[in-house]
Amino acid sequence: MLQVDIIRPSIKDIKELSDFFRIVIIDTFVKEGIGEKLDDIEDEINTKEIHLKSDLESNGKDHFFLIAVYKGTIIGSIEIGPVNEIIRNYTNYDSKDLIELGTVFVHPNYQGKGVGNTLLKTMYCTMHQKGMKEFVLDSGYKSAQKIWREKFGEPNYLLKDYWDKGYDHMIWKIKISDVLNSL
Repeated sequence: MLQVDIIRPSIKDIKELSDFFRIVIIDTFVKEGIGEKLDDIEDEINTKEIHLKSDLESNGKDHFFLIAVYKGTIIGSIEIGPVNEIIRNYTNYDSKDLIELGTVFVHPNYQGKGVGNTLLKTMYCTMHQKGMKEFVLDSGYKSAQKIWREKFGEPNYLLKDYWDKGYDHMIWKIKISDVLNSL
């Protein structure tokens, strides 16, 4: 397992994080077989940049990021924040009482080395310390869905062919105590 430092981002990290988001999102889209969806790629990058800006401006109250740093370079990120529109529109969850665990990103050169799990464990502990009892997680990426199914079982909501034929969207609701007990 790669030993990384998990820290909060600061204003000095904005440019590096923006570049990091671009690398990981483009890589993910290409691996998912949807690399030609350039507008969707830009939307995803812009959304992450907006969430980061929200984190920095609110000191983590609106969105809250953690980043993984290895030898002075950002190689991973994770965030929590308000639930997204898909979760609000397609579940019966009371979104004002829930937090969403946002995308776990790991640089392509460091995937499979435990960075994502380290980010997750740190965020679970952070959510617990903040008094949160549960969170929601959603995914439209097939590769991520496989990981989430292994960790959390079948999703609570399956939106069949949501993105396109054969591209489903999945939503999980998870108790923090359950994930902490499994560590």
